[in-house]
Amino acid sequence: MRTSARLFAAYAVASLVPIGALGAVMLHGTAVDARRWGQDQGRAQAAVIAEMAVAPALAEADLADGLTTGQRDRLQRATDLAIYNDSVLRLRVRGFNGQVVFSDDGTTAGGISINDPAFRSAAAGHTEVGLLSVPEAPGGQVIRVLQPIVASASGQSVGVLELYLPYEHIAARLREQTAVTYWRLGAGLGLLYLVLGLISWSTTRSLRRYAQRQAHEALHDALTGLPNRAAFHERARAALAQDGEPGAIVLVDLDRFKEVNDTLGHHAGDELLAVVADRLRAGLRPADTLARLGGDEFALILPRSDAATVRRLLDGLSAALATEVVLDGVPLSIEASFGVAHYPEHGRAVDELLRRADAAMYHGKRGSADIVVYAGEDMSHPTQWLVVQAELRHALARDELVLHYQPKVDLRTGEVVGVEALVRWQHPQRGLLPPSEFLPAAEQSGLIEPLTAWVLARALADQAAWTATGRSWGVSVNVSARNLEKPGFADFVSGLLAEHGTPAHRLLLEITETALAADTRRAEQAVLDLTTRGIGISVDDFGTGYTSMSQLRGLPIAEIKIDRTFVRDVLEAPPSQAIVRAIIALAHGLGSRVTAEGIESPEVADWLRRAGCDEAQGYLYSRPVPWAEVGTYEITGAAS
Repeated sequence: MRTSARLFAAYAVASLVPIGALGAVMLHGTAVDARRWGQDQGRAQAAVIAEMAVAPALAEADLADGLTTGQRDRLQRATDLAIYNDSVLRLRVRGFNGQVVFSDDGTTAGGISINDPAFRSAAAGHTEVGLLSVPEAPGGQVIRVLQPIVASASGQSVGVLELYLPYEHIAARLREQTAVTYWRLGAGLGLLYLVLGLISWSTTRSLRRYAQRQAHEALHDALTGLPNRAAFHERARAALAQDGEPGAIVLVDLDRFKEVNDTLGHHAGDELLAVVADRLRAGLRPADTLARLGGDEFALILPRSDAATVRRLLDGLSAALATEVVLDGVPLSIEASFGVAHYPEHGRAVDELLRRADAAMYHGKRGSADIVVYAGEDMSHPTQWLVVQAELRHALARDELVLHYQPKVDLRTGEVVGVEALVRWQHPQRGLLPPSEFLPAAEQSGLIEPLTAWVLARALADQAAWTATGRSWGVSVNVSARNLEKPGFADFVSGLLAEHGTPAHRLLLEITETALAADTRRAEQAVLDLTTRGIGISVDDFGTGYTSMSQLRGLPIAEIKIDRTFVRDVLEAPPSQAIVRAIIALAHGLGSRVTAEGIESPEVADWLRRAGCDEAQGYLYSRPVPWAEVGTYEITGAAS
């Protein structure tokens, strides 16, 4: 706020310079115009005197010979009136040789020199007007006019009229007029300055609000208004920096949230998240922090809190959440699991505390307690996730991971049109592990990003190898919601494609439907960034999550994969048949191709082909195998 005020004050002061300069220029112009007007008045008055008084009195006079007594008397009478009324200060008639042949006061000395350029110009027939400073004159200034005298009979110039006129009356009239002009000019410039100041103030305020809004949106969740993951990490690091102050990091995960999305719809899930955010916020102290990390996962920072205080706070939050809420007319009881990691007891780093709070939370989900405090290394996720995460880091470093590929088959031709890369872990003690043994652990940590990077790089390298053998298959790679949330993910994928010389259209990234629906804005932006580079997007496990029709309509989806749960009993279950046909019609209507997963019999493959499905995967064609073995399988189940 103070910075904005200083900027506005600086602008206000700086803007005075051009306003002042503009005023000075306009005032100078007004003064110049005033002098010019005064001179014009003098020229007009001299012209009248020369034409109406002097020229008639000098009829047939030759100024070179001087004036006769009669001519001088006529000229005296003709000019007495002007001089008497003080409209003329001094009047002289001079010949072309400079001789004064008539002077109102009878003197012949003084006046303008014959060598003065103004006199020579007047002698040549031009009127010359000047404003002279004469201290003894009224007002200190006079107008001098050198006017050619034109004889009325011949129309020729016969001499020069040297006329001195008072400037005081003209100056007074000019002062009155310019005073009005100055006031108007000052008012106009003041109004202009005020308008510019108001525009500057309004612009400064708008820019300040826009910057504040942008900063807020960058660190807050759009749905709940809570701090997001980035803001949570910043505040957690600040809390941990308070040496000797105990506290706790708490993860909160809603139970059966997916059921709400699946049964009531995404809008009801959003409303539920907003209710949860309000209830959690209401039960916290001013110094506590509540953040939404994504999906239905929230996090708390409880600074300066011992174990008893933390427990008391969480008991109150759990009770507040349990109060029934009605969504779309359906009464719901909210249940949540709380995982607690105390600092500095359970760690001094944010990531370490989050992992331990995560382990405690999942331990609670497997048991009956809703609030669980981390209790050491024996508390782990299913399949000892913390141990798995540590071993998986070594596996990436030691290149223990391998890729197997399962072909995608064109149901009309029976030809392999692409392969899906499926990661396996060649564990040194436990043998070859499927993804279900380690991917959940990777998803709950930062390991999913280097794991996905390794899979992408290896898949593109293998694709280059089989392309060299004449197999022009595209390759599909699964990516997670965390990958979509990672800034610069599309640039990273484009860099890998360029590194391996792979055309973008030969890579298909498979995203689960639930991941696509988890954070609509981020997911949509990531998908758009990828597709603008020519990379295909596939929606995996379609039908098991919740994706709004408007979301699908706005995204360039290349492929929709029907989940195996609908394919497995498609021959016997009319509801599954209806769902599969609806998905096929929806996908084709969106311009996407359809791939069915889990095909295990020719009869199912034939039914899908007749229903309009484009491609298929399953054990009928091949189990996942190293890429070199994909082409050795005999492909069956295609149309005969």
